[in-house]
Amino acid sequence: MPEIADASYPMKYVLGVILGGGKGTRLHPLTRERSKPAVPFGGNFRIVDIPISNCVNSGINRVFVMTQFNSASLNTHIAQTYKFDIFHNGFVDILAAEQTIDESGGFSQGTADAVRRALRNITGYRDVKYLLILGGDQLYRMDYRRLFTAHIERGDDITMGVIPIPEDDVSRFGVMRMDTGDNITGFCEKPSSPERIEDWRIPGADKKPFYGSMGIYLFRWDVLNEVLWGKPEMNDFGGEVIPYCLEKYKVGGFTHEGYWEDIGTIRTYHEANMELTRDIPRFNLYDPEFPYFSRPRFLPPAKIVDSKLKNCIASDGAILERCEATDSVIGIRSVIRDFVKIERSIVMGANYYETDSERRADRERGIPEVGIGAGCVICNAIIDMNCRIGRNVRIVNEPGIQFKEESNYSIVDGITVIPKNAVIPDGTVI
Repeated sequence: MPEIADASYPMKYVLGVILGGGKGTRLHPLTRERSKPAVPFGGNFRIVDIPISNCVNSGINRVFVMTQFNSASLNTHIAQTYKFDIFHNGFVDILAAEQTIDESGGFSQGTADAVRRALRNITGYRDVKYLLILGGDQLYRMDYRRLFTAHIERGDDITMGVIPIPEDDVSRFGVMRMDTGDNITGFCEKPSSPERIEDWRIPGADKKPFYGSMGIYLFRWDVLNEVLWGKPEMNDFGGEVIPYCLEKYKVGGFTHEGYWEDIGTIRTYHEANMELTRDIPRFNLYDPEFPYFSRPRFLPPAKIVDSKLKNCIASDGAILERCEATDSVIGIRSVIRDFVKIERSIVMGANYYETDSERRADRERGIPEVGIGAGCVICNAIIDMNCRIGRNVRIVNEPGIQFKEESNYSIVDGITVIPKNAVIPDGTVI
């Protein structure tokens, strides 16, 4: 049992660990040059800002972000965004995969193995009594103090974040059985069919009849060490660690009742951004009591000249000139020129503005300027950072192609993705 078993136990003894994910193949080509948590989201943010902000708003001010694939841009974002003053013991820091004398390879073999490898760097924080393990590619708002309170009051060794899911989604989740006391008594990682877990249905629930794992784990520190070092052959939390712990420890579930979305695929990523453009989005970035944080770029406000925007987000530093945009997210430093029409699309923007001399040099070399050229039509697309879209380009996928891979664009689930730094010549039709 924990030394102090009441709900007032300070959150300062909880350390957060955010898993940076693997190669991010489901988000390709957005992850061609960056890790999943570093993918821009909602105009001003990166995906990793969501779980980090949840931690900060919950009083967890020591957070490690674990990375191993394409981590350069994520490292830069973390270093330039989350700074605490010298009189504060909080931090948000990168914990990169590393090769040691005791291990033949630096890359982890799964979520549990990644945390196991990190423990040697966390052990030095002697006041840490709980570890909160989070995914880096999920969109939700949660006050982890409520999860922690449930953990303490029930005397759990491990508490998992749980969300009701539809029957059609059981093959995507770790599915669990919970009793009336919120104790988890069964767990099956991504069952192949609902028949395997037929008796695990939530009584009276029709639309979402099963409990699915959110990939959120609150461990007592001593329990986590005992499990991970005692069972070095177990590399994955969902497939191995949790089923093993059910037989030996008290494992409880904390049910999340709000919005939650796994944005680990192109389609879910696109839909989550489109959700933000609704009149009243289910995920609200504008809640003053639960703000979301990101890098302060000190950019001027968006400049909109004789343009028509309907249900759009226009981010800092964007310049829109005599264009139309509907149900779209316009990212930082986006430059959208005359007579452009954009619908249900994400334009991520750019990391820089071009100078007048650079634009003249672009024209002399026959290269489109950074941004969206005049007369373009863009529908149901994702335009990554620093793209050069020439004049009169049509990105509309009129044939309705579902999957296609070309050198300067991809189509995934019918959504056209223009990768980072891509050049699309004048008059191109995609």
